[in-house]
Amino acid sequence: MRILVVNWQDRTNPQAGGAEVHLHELFGRIAARGHEVVLLCSGYRDAAPRDRLDGLEVHRTGGRHTFAVAAWGYYRRHLAARGFDVIVEDLNKIPVWTPWWGRTPVVCLVHHLFGRTAYAEASFPVALLTNLAEACLPAAYRRVPFQSVSYSTRDDLVARGVDAVRIAVIVQGIDTSYFTPHPAARSPAPLLAYVGRLKRYKSVELILQAFAALDQPDARLEIAGTGDHKPVLEALARSLALGDRVRFLGFISEEEKRALLRRAWAVALTSPKEGWGITNVEAAACGTPAVASNSPGLRESVLDGETGFLVPHGDVAALAGTFGRLLRDPALVTRLGERGRRFAETLTWDRAADLTTAHLERVVRQGGS
Repeated sequence: MRILVVNWQDRTNPQAGGAEVHLHELFGRIAARGHEVVLLCSGYRDAAPRDRLDGLEVHRTGGRHTFAVAAWGYYRRHLAARGFDVIVEDLNKIPVWTPWWGRTPVVCLVHHLFGRTAYAEASFPVALLTNLAEACLPAAYRRVPFQSVSYSTRDDLVARGVDAVRIAVIVQGIDTSYFTPHPAARSPAPLLAYVGRLKRYKSVELILQAFAALDQPDARLEIAGTGDHKPVLEALARSLALGDRVRFLGFISEEEKRALLRRAWAVALTSPKEGWGITNVEAAACGTPAVASNSPGLRESVLDGETGFLVPHGDVAALAGTFGRLLRDPALVTRLGERGRRFAETLTWDRAADLTTAHLERVVRQGGS
């Protein structure tokens, strides 16, 4: 197949996150199997307009705020004549409206929809625009097949009016040959970790507040990631008098992330909504349990009581109690970690690539219906 993938960013973009990891892991494997994969995405400062990453031919146009408009013109001028068999719109933030300008069957790949959580992150006009764009999905993509990364996202699409029969659920994978347990690397002192972007909608302040409520002076918290909410979180840590018990690590490499997941006693994710929660599964592959909000997406990447614990979103007392339960019981950490590793081994990128390839081939055969 000749596949055009349209996404706001590629994995080298400073704003890239889990959606871009998913894109490259998935379509890099599809390209390695002999399919032609072209990625159309936005540019960023000092980025080359053309590139090759993970077997994908990358075309960059526009910027973070102009890509939706720039993509249409770039496709018409440079890519339409390539005769793609299918276009995959990796819906990330707001739609690019590929069914309106693509000349071939479209598949819409959805991680999660923001809904009301957009108001927790963006200004009111931007959040309103995001909500209006998401509300238009059932009409604008009314004949388009969908692929979602979780059943939570599928249910969200159905609630908005997308026919369930048009949605294929293919969960994300994990590289279990890279993310592996290393028991000797576990920190001798209790250690919690957060790995992800520092954005307001991620609700990382809940982790700080719950950690401050712990009666365990030897416990530590390490926060890895960058984002515009970092200064607010640093100020909160100071106001809670956490001192050197909390470290903000900033951006870390994949190797440093693996090392952090191995030495942590648990990872924490407290978003009100996610597409999946890949860090939870990366931690599980390293034999480390997760404590997460019982929210869409996260409740699928954490098996409550088996690979970690789910707590009501926003309940700081419950979060602190769960942290304390784990940090006082190394044997419980070990048991949950062992179950987590077994869970992670059932989720591979090769499996996700196989299922995605089959889905796209079926769409091509059926002419996009």
